[in-house]
Amino acid sequence: MARIKVAVTAHKKRRKIMKLAKGYFGSKSKQYRSAKEQVARSLRYAYIGRKLRKRDFRRLWIARINAAARLNGMSYSTFMYGLKKAGIDLNRKVLADIAVNDAEGFAKLVEAAKKA
Repeated sequence: MARIKVAVTAHKKRRKIMKLAKGYFGSKSKQYRSAKEQVARSLRYAYIGRKLRKRDFRRLWIARINAAARLNGMSYSTFMYGLKKAGIDLNRKVLADIAVNDAEGFAKLVEAAKKA
């Protein structure tokens, strides 16, 4: 039986890792072993970062809504509770956008929340 060579697939695998490691500092972009370790670490950080980004944006939206609500004489929690009672279903992303770009519209929402 003929011997199977792994040269092509091994080179492909290494080339893929070295392409991902492009731009890394020092030997991490030049040597395969350190590049492989760094790429694995980087991919792990990227995965975690995708989860953290959602958390960070939600915190930002809540901070913006809270600031705008307090300018209209209401706390964040009472504002959100009032919106729920009034039957206004807007998510935090949209509310934060309204708070930043449309102060008059947000003031109307605060009035609706106060009535409810």
